[in-house]
Amino acid sequence: MVVFSSSVYAEKLTIERLFSAPSLVGEKPRSLRFAPGDNYLSYLKGSEANPDRYDLWLYDIKKAEHTRLVAADDLNSSSQELSEEEKARRERQRISGSGIIEYSWSKSGDAILFPYNGDIFYYSVKNTEVTQLTETEAFETDARLSPKGNFVSFIRNQNLFYIDLATGEETAVTTAGGGLVKYGMAEFVAQEEMKRMTGYWWAPDESAIALTRVDESPVPVATRTEIYADTVKVIKQRYPFAGAENVNIDLGVYQLADASTQWLGLDELGDGYLTRVNWLNDSERLSYQWQSRDQQRLDLRLFNVDTEQQQILVEETSDTWINLHNDLYFLEDNNHFIWASERSGYKHLYLYRLDGSLIRQLTSGDWMVDELEAVDESTGILYFTARRKSPLERHLYRAQLNSGSSNNPTQITQREGMHDVEFSSTFHRYIDTFSSPEQPVQVSLHGPTGERQAWLLENKIDKGHPLANYLRDWNYPEFGQLTAEDGQTLYYKMTKPSDFDKAKKYPVMVYVYGGPGAQRVTKSWGNHFVQYMTQQGFIVFTLDNRGSDNRGKAFEAPIYKNMGSPEVTDQVTGATFLKSLPYVDEDRIGIYGHSYGGYMTLMAMFKAPEHFKAGVSGAPVTDWRLYDTHYTERFMGMPDEGENYEAASVFPYADGLKGDLLMYHGMADDNVLFTHSTKLYKQLQDNEQPFEMMNYPGKKHSINGRHTKIHLYSMIAQFFQQTIGEQ
Repeated sequence: MVVFSSSVYAEKLTIERLFSAPSLVGEKPRSLRFAPGDNYLSYLKGSEANPDRYDLWLYDIKKAEHTRLVAADDLNSSSQELSEEEKARRERQRISGSGIIEYSWSKSGDAILFPYNGDIFYYSVKNTEVTQLTETEAFETDARLSPKGNFVSFIRNQNLFYIDLATGEETAVTTAGGGLVKYGMAEFVAQEEMKRMTGYWWAPDESAIALTRVDESPVPVATRTEIYADTVKVIKQRYPFAGAENVNIDLGVYQLADASTQWLGLDELGDGYLTRVNWLNDSERLSYQWQSRDQQRLDLRLFNVDTEQQQILVEETSDTWINLHNDLYFLEDNNHFIWASERSGYKHLYLYRLDGSLIRQLTSGDWMVDELEAVDESTGILYFTARRKSPLERHLYRAQLNSGSSNNPTQITQREGMHDVEFSSTFHRYIDTFSSPEQPVQVSLHGPTGERQAWLLENKIDKGHPLANYLRDWNYPEFGQLTAEDGQTLYYKMTKPSDFDKAKKYPVMVYVYGGPGAQRVTKSWGNHFVQYMTQQGFIVFTLDNRGSDNRGKAFEAPIYKNMGSPEVTDQVTGATFLKSLPYVDEDRIGIYGHSYGGYMTLMAMFKAPEHFKAGVSGAPVTDWRLYDTHYTERFMGMPDEGENYEAASVFPYADGLKGDLLMYHGMADDNVLFTHSTKLYKQLQDNEQPFEMMNYPGKKHSINGRHTKIHLYSMIAQFFQQTIGEQ
């Protein structure tokens, strides 16, 4: 536990401080990764004067020296407003800041590519020189170095291009993109819901590029307004509402030698989604994953570029839905691959032959694999992160490819908490980004058996640390378990106020998300707004209800075609537990959440008003028919399949509102459209039910911006103080 006791260091935590520099938890390197090999690390870092404007840095591991390679302010590029496509792409990636925000290494380690102000720049490691590769009025996006470093590819005006670095010649792979047709780009639901951020893939030998053709014409047009402080934009957005048509998508292979393109004809596979694309190492075969529209079937398919023959390697099926993953790995021998599946009820790794026959299960047990991190084929060792020790902790493990002992991997990381790792290309080292409830983020360098070789960010809480002045009143969570109505375990964490007195009665803020694909109760460093609220005299309670992530299919499944029901039931179980505690005031329990958490807040306030006396709902889904196809249909099926959607909507329950409600929404939200909130505003007004609202001009789903964040969280804190706080 972090301990630094001295009455001298006792400063009052404020909302303004939460969103001011330097960060309370220290400055974590952004986009930290190994250069090819394992002698250097690269990362992005802001300056003291402007911490949100990023430069490119290099760390020499042997010399323990940091060098700034490229300063964003030194680049010769006229300032450009981000294109709408790039704004949307960054929103999907949850990227913020300015300067150099992303970069990639050449495979040989001799160059770094990065976009800046809509153009593409190339940094030569040998010459320490930056070359501007493009200078156009258009905004180039998704720039990448080819596998051998001979070409640079990118998207411009919805077409795919590449530049030959030896000659400087630019080639247009496609020219027909524009309007509703896009080449080499990921469609909206691929980015937002499948986490596929690109639409093109280089063959390892650079002979070909696989690319998508996306036609948005079948997708319905959503006419929405983006309301800014001084203007209103009318946006006609192709938005795939649940039950509506998706894009038409095809996958092709473009040959650099003769500029020809083979199209696979994905329309023949029926209604569905292109979720992943991966080349095999021989560059002769291309794999892609095709998911059925109902998301109950996922095929791993193989396309032979020479013969144009296709085969299905793996077919996954489910009675509910299939979760996507990024854990496909083709071995160098071109005869085997590793695949992840939840067929056992938990996500595990499997070894296959390339003819689709299963060799063995590599991991097993009633626990979840997080991610396949690395495969060292020379030693036959695979490294993966998993929840084997506890669903609340993520650790690094290793196992043997040829071992029959699938339930007994070796745990490498030992400290209790959450570990994110990245291996070097040699597998001789890995970066461990670690935190726990008592320790803010630390970054360290380790050997393959876990021994720490160096601190990259020790983040020791000494007198000079930004957190030191606040430690005296810092509060740490307690963890516990409850039991759901079906007997499954529910994990919670509870953080008590400063100077907690068990003889007093405290108000509670339930901090909720509750949706699939997310987990809030982990042994990691906590949320700073939660900390602030505990220092204002609130107990803060978070419970991961059924439907949450990293617990297996049986824990997720109760929400299938039933959203808004088991989640609320479990949150009521949490509220009932809180009321049983002698130090909780049962008449002063509130609930707050954003996005799915906003939806959960509304459902809890409407369906269980006897438990929740005040609520703050941020950017909520209110009617699942207004949300997108891939997310909504995964959990709810199609809108015309019975009354599921109506039962999961907030509107049938709005009459149940008894407590104090505050809603907020970004008025330019292109994910959970502002319409979700305005529809509910209207119903509550028609019902003559009082509530409060705050709408943010020009803000998207994440409600970004320092001043906006300060306003938002000050408002939330004040609302709870006025409704359930000490009067």
